[in-house]
Amino acid sequence: MSDLLVERAGPALHVTFNRPKAHNALTFAMYEGVHDACETADADPDIRVLVLRGAGGKAFVSGTDIAQFEGFDGQDGVAYEKRITRVLHRLEDTRVPTVAAVDGYCIGGGLALAAVCDLRIATAASRFGVPIARTLGNCLSMDTHALLVGHIGPARTLDMLLRAKLLDAGSAHAAGFVTQLVEDAAGLDTAVADTVAELAANAPLSMWAAKQSVARLRRAQLPEGDDIVSAVYASADFAAAVRSFAAKQRPTWTGT
Repeated sequence: MSDLLVERAGPALHVTFNRPKAHNALTFAMYEGVHDACETADADPDIRVLVLRGAGGKAFVSGTDIAQFEGFDGQDGVAYEKRITRVLHRLEDTRVPTVAAVDGYCIGGGLALAAVCDLRIATAASRFGVPIARTLGNCLSMDTHALLVGHIGPARTLDMLLRAKLLDAGSAHAAGFVTQLVEDAAGLDTAVADTVAELAANAPLSMWAAKQSVARLRRAQLPEGDDIVSAVYASADFAAAVRSFAAKQRPTWTGT
């Protein structure tokens, strides 16, 4: 079965991350599949909502599959972050409203995908964060930093990143990141169905205008950050952490 399921249900196009045994960690092909799904949604006027969710009940997305990082250097890191930004911008620019339906871990690249969606509905069991300061020693792009700061502010973003801290669903809801909090998976299905029906009944151009305005405001003055990304992905720490992950060992940080 495909790692990414794209299925039409009424007025909604549902994209399901389908690697439950890997907590839905994303391959590069899955990122491209999200991009293609946005193209599909934009090409069909009968599609009124795009929904992202994870299979298995334990994770929305647990980040990028770390096996994708083997042999990376600084320029590979820059190219990777640009690949992610391309997909995030495509999702952000999709003409229809986008909904992230989160049940379980929403981490790293998964957090970025959820953040760039227009609405986020989550179960009480969900957890949100980017624990790379503890796990892999890489970094985020300037664009992804801007997404997180825009949603939860600089103080909460730094607290989450520096302490490799996961926010529980209640805290994410209180911070305004989660737009609707539900009890469990059954409640998530109901809330998503209700949200799809509500959005499908609204004026498409009004919603598109709101989405585009917010996206353009967010991206208007993003500074360059390739030098930061290159320095981190070229580091000995990052290369060692990728090897440590493959060996199921905890990395030892040197700051080099």
